[in-house]
Amino acid sequence: MKPECIGDSVKLNGKTYPCTVSLTMDLVGGKWKAVILYHLKDGEKRYNELRKEMPAVTEMTLSIQLKQLEKDGLVSKKVLGQKPPLKTIYSLTDLGYSFVPVLNAITTWGNQVAHAQGSFE
Repeated sequence: MKPECIGDSVKLNGKTYPCTVSLTMDLVGGKWKAVILYHLKDGEKRYNELRKEMPAVTEMTLSIQLKQLEKDGLVSKKVLGQKPPLKTIYSLTDLGYSFVPVLNAITTWGNQVAHAQGSFE
């Protein structure tokens, strides 16, 4: 039996998944979650730094995805200051850092596909 199929399902944070692949994709899947994690892998960033590094993402989407990553325990948020403008800093948690080797593999694979079948512009 494959490791991801040890039981009939996997439970995490009140959700039930059919397998660990499904669980992983719920945590990091979608268009922006892995990209956010990639930009945080080398250290903490302020919200505006992330926005500048990902100009194609809308503010609403970035905000929603950061909240979801924080809720799922992959990203931590630190708010500094007591009156506006507050300084908000995001960083990877230990769980988030444990995903970095997967991010590196995804990046390497994406570069190989782009070189072989696409182009960089």
